[in-house]
Amino acid sequence: MIQPFYRLLIELTNGKWSSWILRNFSRSRLSRFIVPSFAKAYSINQAEMQKELGSYPTLHDFFIRELKPGSRKIDEAIESVVSPVDAVIEDIGKIKESSEIEVKGKIYSIEEMLGNHESLQKYLNGTYMIFYLSPSHYHRIHSPVSGTVTKQWTLGKKSYPVNKLGLKYGVRTLAKNYRMITEVKTDYGHVGVVKVGAMFVNSIETTHVGTELEKGREMAYFTFGSTVVLLFERGIYELDTTINTPADIRVGERIGVLKKQS
Repeated sequence: MIQPFYRLLIELTNGKWSSWILRNFSRSRLSRFIVPSFAKAYSINQAEMQKELGSYPTLHDFFIRELKPGSRKIDEAIESVVSPVDAVIEDIGKIKESSEIEVKGKIYSIEEMLGNHESLQKYLNGTYMIFYLSPSHYHRIHSPVSGTVTKQWTLGKKSYPVNKLGLKYGVRTLAKNYRMITEVKTDYGHVGVVKVGAMFVNSIETTHVGTELEKGREMAYFTFGSTVVLLFERGIYELDTTINTPADIRVGERIGVLKKQS
């Protein structure tokens, strides 16, 4: 009973006009009045923010806030992979030969997520990691590896929730939501960074310039809560033994290492 009700509720609140109203309100000067209560409700760490709380002209500006330099330490080991976001690691696993992964008891297709058969082939039998960002998290995305962007594309239109309820009761949210896929070629192989929009959020802005990415440097940002899915080419990634799920993680923390394909 809960699944149909949840889907109906989301459809009613994720329509064209409701999304437009919420999006425009968050970018209006009026929204600045709820920034302090929002920061309090979500226990935002104001000490690490680059600006004072009263300096943000809109709720949107507050969501995409930057941090003070040095707020996040980046693991500098050449072969290490770091978390691209402040988030909760919701799931880690192997991508089947059929391109399927199982998340919260639901089956998703990496082929549908990528929408690109050529790119898909690299990741079959590889590894995936899912990072969920709640409204309380810092919403800028940093590169998990150093390398060259070989391809970037967007897919999808509407965006449904990507929290636990969304993953459990939604309809293929990770593979159907609006998403931006960035494929990065490293010295070890390819890494896919799939940035998935969340409810009311079809805003994923690229901030890096050029095709070269440096590990730990900012590459994009979300508005509101969203999800990042990392895809690793088969045979190139080894998960750090300290990582479990679910687990809180911050930008720059080591999540594993890249290795030469055997």
